[in-house]
Amino acid sequence: MAEVKVTTLGRVVNIIKLSLNGEEQDYTQGNIRRAVFLLAIPMILELSLESVFALVDMFFVGKLGQNAIATVGLTESVITLIYSIAIGLSTAATAIVARRIGEKKPEDAAHAGAQSLMICMFITVFISTAGVVFAPNILSLMGANSDVVSQGAIFTRIMFGGSMAIMLLFLINGIFRGAGDAAMAMKSLWVASLLNIFLCPIFIHFFGLKGAAMATLVGRSSGVMYQCYHLFRGEGILKFAKRHFKVDWAIIRSVINIAWPATLQFILASGSWIALARLVAETGGTAASAGYQIAIRNVVFFILPAWGLSNAAATLVGQNLGAKQPERAKQSAMLTAKYNAIFMSFVMLLFLFFAQPIVGFFTQDDAVAQYAILSLRIFGSGYIFYGIAMVMTQALNGAGDTRTPTWINVFCFWVFQIPFAYLMAKYFDMKATGAFIATPIAETMIAIISFYYFRKGDWMKQKV
Repeated sequence: MAEVKVTTLGRVVNIIKLSLNGEEQDYTQGNIRRAVFLLAIPMILELSLESVFALVDMFFVGKLGQNAIATVGLTESVITLIYSIAIGLSTAATAIVARRIGEKKPEDAAHAGAQSLMICMFITVFISTAGVVFAPNILSLMGANSDVVSQGAIFTRIMFGGSMAIMLLFLINGIFRGAGDAAMAMKSLWVASLLNIFLCPIFIHFFGLKGAAMATLVGRSSGVMYQCYHLFRGEGILKFAKRHFKVDWAIIRSVINIAWPATLQFILASGSWIALARLVAETGGTAASAGYQIAIRNVVFFILPAWGLSNAAATLVGQNLGAKQPERAKQSAMLTAKYNAIFMSFVMLLFLFFAQPIVGFFTQDDAVAQYAILSLRIFGSGYIFYGIAMVMTQALNGAGDTRTPTWINVFCFWVFQIPFAYLMAKYFDMKATGAFIATPIAETMIAIISFYYFRKGDWMKQKV
């Protein structure tokens, strides 16, 4: 028995080491469970440190008071629109690169990745300019009071001005993940997050709230420089060259055809969070808004590792479809969904029973804490369904079928969640609590519907 335990432990340690050393792997052959873990471990670790940063940032910003918390929360609610575009492009890059790698065509994979970078840089110029110019208007539109607008506009300007770093960090990591080089994606985001965590308290001490934005910009930019070094000079399966950046309209159209529904998909999701943040601020005031943002940071802390696991499903689906193994692609996604549901069930119990001590770490303001605890418990009640929904939608995205999850988001978020939240908050006078309740119900619907479409199997016929 002891020998079996040692053997099992040794096997686990070997898989962890193998997943982190960045060696090239063929995920279209061999044991599916092993393939899931080889990809999932670095992907989970990649986003886990990002989760840690989100909490560290909120901890230090929280020392600056309600207005600072509200500014960061409202700004990041809008910044999620940028994340949506970045994730949309990243989703397209992952799907196309994974398919080409599955077909054993690394040169074509590098060419597609380079074309997606060109699209990204073109789009970001417009986003950055608009954000810098209209920063105060953005905060006002989100329901911030005059104090929040006057104190927070500089933070919002810096965050929008640094959009290029945000976009490239997400996109290039999507390219690495599509190639199966999850370890490099992990290292890139760790460089960005560790530097961010180190600089955040220092810059906040010397520059106040704008210091938090400055730390984020420096950290993200450093991560991008690390990525670019390994894309152009590294020894991985993908190596970009000047020839890959010659405009190829056929590839650009292919990227855009997958990216625009994926971008819309995430804009619909993040837009619903913006609408809810606006509703909470309107019906509950600054205390409710600050409490909501603390809860969201904790939600993100645990959702990001689960998102890392779901990214493994996207890569496995894409590569196995490229290798003409649709059944293996399906089995990979189902196994990943099982693991994600197990992980999220533990998080659900944590939020339901330990919300008060978790919130107490971030604020001592009773009014803010009351809203944060309530929203954290309500959000936590649907965590198992969040986990299933993420894997199912990412599996569809990894196949290049970005339109199905987009239509699911249209229905669940905008046809159901937002009207239901307003009904509960205003008509039934539940105020911010009504907005909180709408979230787990909508996410449960997404899980059920996306699971249905995944089992239906039309995604297996998707051409990329």
